[in-house]
Amino acid sequence: MARTSADAKPIYQLKVTLHGIRPPIWRRIQVRAGITLPRLHDTIQAIMGWDDEHLHQFIIGGEAYGLPDPDLGGDMRSERRVKLEQVVTTEKDRFVYEYDFGDSWTHVILLEKIVPPEPGGYYPRCLAGKRACPPEDVGGIWGYAEFLDAIGDSNHPEHEEMLEWWGGDFDPEAFSLEEINQALGGRRLPQQSRREFRWEFS
Repeated sequence: MARTSADAKPIYQLKVTLHGIRPPIWRRIQVRAGITLPRLHDTIQAIMGWDDEHLHQFIIGGEAYGLPDPDLGGDMRSERRVKLEQVVTTEKDRFVYEYDFGDSWTHVILLEKIVPPEPGGYYPRCLAGKRACPPEDVGGIWGYAEFLDAIGDSNHPEHEEMLEWWGGDFDPEAFSLEEINQALGGRRLPQQSRREFRWEFS
């Protein structure tokens, strides 16, 4: 079967890091260069574990891309027809994805490298990552720190309240590569790629 032009697109390897949290929460993914910004938004939601309940924007080269809202004002450009390869072109380029303008979860995205697609490879896919996504509506990086303090100390005055709010235990170190790839498309990362990127789990 002949390959389509979409299948022949270069692959962007991106490292997505949630800004301002230590130890860092991050994911390494591969996407086709021709992915649209709305599809990249969906991908980031899946790999991080967000629920897509809030507004978002990409900030690339000083321009904001998202879903313009006249009530919010500003100079946001529509992301709808924009492809990643049109606005990010060079290895080591960085850009920002912000989710939830109240909690302001800022993700710094680094284009680590551009590689050819693997024969039979599927994209997007996650290669590696560390640590769980914070809960929605926890109050940004400061609220998340307070949440972890409360659930980690049985003597904390808000310990029981926070556990009830979350709905049980929360493990900030939890990360499942298989679950993320299932969320992205229901398929597992090929064994060869898992071996290739094992050294990058850090």
